[in-house]
Amino acid sequence: MKISQRAQAITPFLAMEFGKRAAALEAAGHHVVRLNLGEPDFGAPPAVRAELQRIMGSNTPLPYTGALGLPALREAIAGFYQSAHGVCISPERVVVTAGASAALLLLTAALVDPGDEVLVGDPSYPCNRQFLSGFGADVRLVPTDAASRFQLDLAAVQQHWSPLTQGLMIATPSNPTGTSVPPAELTAICDWARAHGAWRIVDEIYLNLSDVDASASGQPAQTALAFDPSACVINSFSKYFGMTGWRLGWAVVPDELVPAMERLAQNYYICAPTPAQMAALACFTPDSIAVCEARRHEFAERRALVLQGLEDIGLPVPVRPDGAFYVYIDVSGTGLDAMRFCERTLEEAHVALTPGDDFGACGAAQHVRLSYAASQDDLREGLARLKRFVATI
Repeated sequence: MKISQRAQAITPFLAMEFGKRAAALEAAGHHVVRLNLGEPDFGAPPAVRAELQRIMGSNTPLPYTGALGLPALREAIAGFYQSAHGVCISPERVVVTAGASAALLLLTAALVDPGDEVLVGDPSYPCNRQFLSGFGADVRLVPTDAASRFQLDLAAVQQHWSPLTQGLMIATPSNPTGTSVPPAELTAICDWARAHGAWRIVDEIYLNLSDVDASASGQPAQTALAFDPSACVINSFSKYFGMTGWRLGWAVVPDELVPAMERLAQNYYICAPTPAQMAALACFTPDSIAVCEARRHEFAERRALVLQGLEDIGLPVPVRPDGAFYVYIDVSGTGLDAMRFCERTLEEAHVALTPGDDFGACGAAQHVRLSYAASQDDLREGLARLKRFVATI
């Protein structure tokens, strides 16, 4: 059977690969502390789970929804931007998708032609660049470092811009580093790109897990839509709302892009899962938002625990994260590269981590991602195992 060049070129998603190895160890009777995946241990808010049980226990028919999503859910998402970020958007611009991955799929299909150059920071979430490459984009990875918080800045964008550049993708806060682009810097980047006729995709999946800036509005970090209304913004129910397996996300796009997104969704997957859409309406009640805000504060406590634990071990974190639930650890002092460090911690300490090789090329061999989406008990146990492991090398 002939396998496409596209499929042959795509590299494994190492976070999932290490998850498979962890599962094999667990099947053999070992207890593995899984700190490799960005999957909150809380699950969906109670009201959302109760609503899904009600839906599935009734005789409610569950037909396809429109390709753009349930109107009520699109309105609720638009309302969330108003209540959480003070930004007014039309529900008509909201596209409900089968996870944020589907939002990226649709946007890439709508915006990218073969040969288009797209700027993406390095390190960054691997699936983002895989979608772009799959549609023929020339993905130009822009090296970043601790000085820029492992994020694109205007100087780097200007340095790597070329006449072929058609767009850029930024994730803030970022996976794998948990760092955000300062608002003024993000504004400047978007202004530059817009002035040069390029599209902007801003991945805000972790936006509502950002630190609260008490000196500003008392709200989480501001959406890019506040200063770049024509940007394409991606978000998800997976992280802030803890609904990873529900496969539900959304995009907010300019009005002129909505018809193309609708046609693509109709043809690629028809619609997002109907039960998940119906239940997700319960995400936006005051009780559910209060639950999610309490969890955000819990993540901040977990981060403090992890940072202190890593300091005690002697594993440096070059940039303190300010959102999401990741820390990007420099393991070069151990004498092991990232891949071997992760292989040995899994084999010998039964702690699953993700090597920096998953996220790009710049500094990849010296960095490892740890996810603190696990419970505090698991984090303490994982850190204790890491400490014992590092002491042996």
